[in-house]
Amino acid sequence: MKLLFRSFISAAIISLLYTFPAFAQTVKITPLGSHDGEFCSRDRAMLFEDPDGTTLLFDVGRTVAGPGDSRLGNVDVVLLSGMHGDHFGDKRIEKVGDGTCAKPKTEVQTVPNSNTAEIIVGKNAQAFLGGEMHKFLQNKVKAAGGSAKQVGVLRFGGERKVGGVRIAIVPVTHSNGIGSGFLDKELGDLLNQNGLTAYAGPDNGYILTFSNGLVVYLSGDSGIFADQDVTVRGFYGAELAIINAGGIFTSGPKEAAYSISKLIQPKAVIPHHMNEAATENGKLKPDSKTAIFNGLIKDIPVHIPLSGRTMEFDGNGTCLSGC
Repeated sequence: MKLLFRSFISAAIISLLYTFPAFAQTVKITPLGSHDGEFCSRDRAMLFEDPDGTTLLFDVGRTVAGPGDSRLGNVDVVLLSGMHGDHFGDKRIEKVGDGTCAKPKTEVQTVPNSNTAEIIVGKNAQAFLGGEMHKFLQNKVKAAGGSAKQVGVLRFGGERKVGGVRIAIVPVTHSNGIGSGFLDKELGDLLNQNGLTAYAGPDNGYILTFSNGLVVYLSGDSGIFADQDVTVRGFYGAELAIINAGGIFTSGPKEAAYSISKLIQPKAVIPHHMNEAATENGKLKPDSKTAIFNGLIKDIPVHIPLSGRTMEFDGNGTCLSGC
């Protein structure tokens, strides 16, 4: 009887311990936006931490205050979905809270190297991306004082692994022009005169598989396309989808809701790249595009990415804290 009682107590203690993040082996996801506690118009960057401590920074954009941003800590890998300035980082905030949520103050110029390249160098991080983007980024990293070896190629169907995290890329239906500010002046002026941008191959989304089993899909600036069903859901089995849904430049709220509900069918979703001040005092604005998206999703939890608030997910896509 005593042995049975001790076994019961041991099982109860283990069960209790696993309800706490340190024992539950959660993936931590922290949005790094322009204003603490809000989901704002220029917010792109997200920091992921695997249970083993491996950290990945996605689309640094304009709302990370360079490599010295105190919110960063260690960064092992930088991921970049495309070369547009709001992702690559043609300028950035000086500090969190400058300007308004609708119009953040992003006056620190980071061309021609980019905020992305400066963070890769400052954090001594690796980067993996597809198309010819990796070659272009290699040059930017070298110009910023780093090594081309920090930037590796990753093609569709391939995989890289850093720590316990497996990284794959998936297609995106979007354009991928490089703005003239990132180019040599002569080439940039010539392209501008002809109404063109440089091209670095297709942009990419990501599939991240963490050591606790969680599979995360990062859509990049995509519209609806069949690979969200065949590849993202069918092959990779994404459990958490982080989907761009701001409209015009990406899927809008209705299109993104269709992708989530009919094609990807994840266990949870985080709206991203909404191009609006979606919240006020941390609460979703009822007339926002994000609210429209939220209202269209049925039976799948929608988690709003408030800047600086860390969300923790178990291996099944369930948010255990911060959501």
